[in-house]
Amino acid sequence: MSPEPTTRAARLIEQVARAAVYDLGRPMSNGMAQSPNHPPFRHCLDRRHGDRVRADGGSAAADLVTTGCHVGTHVDALAHVSHQGLLFGGADAGEAQSTGRFEALGIDELAPFAGRGVLLDIPAVLGVDCCDGGHEITVAELEEAAERQGTPVRPGDAVLVRSGWGVHFHDVERYQGLSSGVPGVGETGARWLADRGAVLVGADTLAFECLAAGTGHALLPAHRVLLVERGVNIIEAMDLEALAADGVHEFAFVLAHLNIVGATGSPARPLALA
Repeated sequence: MSPEPTTRAARLIEQVARAAVYDLGRPMSNGMAQSPNHPPFRHCLDRRHGDRVRADGGSAAADLVTTGCHVGTHVDALAHVSHQGLLFGGADAGEAQSTGRFEALGIDELAPFAGRGVLLDIPAVLGVDCCDGGHEITVAELEEAAERQGTPVRPGDAVLVRSGWGVHFHDVERYQGLSSGVPGVGETGARWLADRGAVLVGADTLAFECLAAGTGHALLPAHRVLLVERGVNIIEAMDLEALAADGVHEFAFVLAHLNIVGATGSPARPLALA
């Protein structure tokens, strides 16, 4: 190896070592907040220390985990949502799922991401700690956040939209927001993000949507726009509070997920380096 690549690699390692690392994923635990539309996360000790003891006195514990693919911090595959029986690019949803897994547009088709990330802090625009339940984040608010932060959305970006609702994560009923509604981006906001070339979008809520009080997930127009019409993957249930508290609006964003062949989504642990 020539000295130049070695020097460049050393520089990159040094930059990463100096960066603050923000864990944007939620810890996964029994009973955590989730959409009622998906199978819950369950963790148990399948084998405990002392159940089996080796001749030298050693023992091992082991776990069993079951979970829906859209529980905890997770990323949606393009196969997750269809409209009028069609997936992104006009693929027939029935045909794609006929083998019991998605032969097209499953989460295994989403490559790991490392690139520019932008946080659009909407409560900072509105002068509040948290958006009200059911508040639709408008295009004007998205534009003002990008302008006041000096972080224009560029093609290829991962764009994370903070509503502040993440502070309710440990209050399951409040975070689900059935009675109060949940703030989020609506159809026009989703189009704005896609038009600016975002390749990933994320939010601090269970669904990347504005949900009115009492409606739950009855309609998901932002999902339709992003997943079906524009081919933009969605990350949900993110923890964006530390980024906002530190005023970090632009960062290196890394997303890696479980590579489950043919799945509609996957748990993920996104990171921001700044």
